[in-house]
Amino acid sequence: MKKTAIGSSLLLFLAACIWGVAFVAQSVGMDYMGPFTFNGVRFLIGGTVLLPLVCIRIRKKKNTPEELPPALTLKGGVCCGLAICFASLSQQIGIMYTTVGKAGFITTLYIIIVPVLGLFLHRRVQGKVWIAAVAAAAGMYMLCINESFSIGRGDAFVCLCAIIFSIHILVIDYFSPKTDGVALSCIQFYTAGIICILGAFVTERPSWSQIFTGMIPVLYAGVMSCGVAYTLQIIGQKNLDPTVASLILSMESVVSVLAGWAILGQALSVKELCGCALVFAAVILVQLPERKRA
Repeated sequence: MKKTAIGSSLLLFLAACIWGVAFVAQSVGMDYMGPFTFNGVRFLIGGTVLLPLVCIRIRKKKNTPEELPPALTLKGGVCCGLAICFASLSQQIGIMYTTVGKAGFITTLYIIIVPVLGLFLHRRVQGKVWIAAVAAAAGMYMLCINESFSIGRGDAFVCLCAIIFSIHILVIDYFSPKTDGVALSCIQFYTAGIICILGAFVTERPSWSQIFTGMIPVLYAGVMSCGVAYTLQIIGQKNLDPTVASLILSMESVVSVLAGWAILGQALSVKELCGCALVFAAVILVQLPERKRA
């Protein structure tokens, strides 16, 4: 494996660990404010944290012959911002009604959804993806379906989140090689933050007291989950296939279960743990290398 690929893999794994713990911060944050307010503030914090770095990179690039098109960066940032806005809102609402561990594993379904969505981009889908999809569906049944054969409200929202995050990964895959990763990340956060803040004033009653009371989870979600982890994702994906990248990022599900148990005391039942195992096995299966044909 090339050194650049190893470095990119480590960046993505670090992002996955940060996101795994961020599920706890998102859950605790709902004790103080609504999902629109929480996401709006954390995205604006994430974008602001990156501004100095963006300015430094712009100054450095003035002395180099290579210049990336600013219009494409702006367009990519807005597209990524729209995707991450609605994905995160679905996830945040879902966490209000389900456990941190379940939300983490359901979110990782993007690892299977990404190659399936690739069909619309005329990419070949391997047979093992369909086998993994069946295994993931069985795992989702054990993880989400209750005794009355219905899916919980929170699990349904997190499933929607997984679909939109899959779109987000593909959008990043398209724009990140052609733009500056840090600027792209900064623009996407401001786009998502502005949309969420507007939504907060329409659907909620945001106040400074709510934000200050829940400052610790907001700061973690804003500085670490947004400002650091999403930037690591964009930079790390530049040298990796999007499906391989989604495998490494899916480790956030394991971290979320451990963090939910250690910090919040949320434990999963035996049935739910078996469902987690099936989902994770499906995730691993998707990424197993194919045998080379003679």
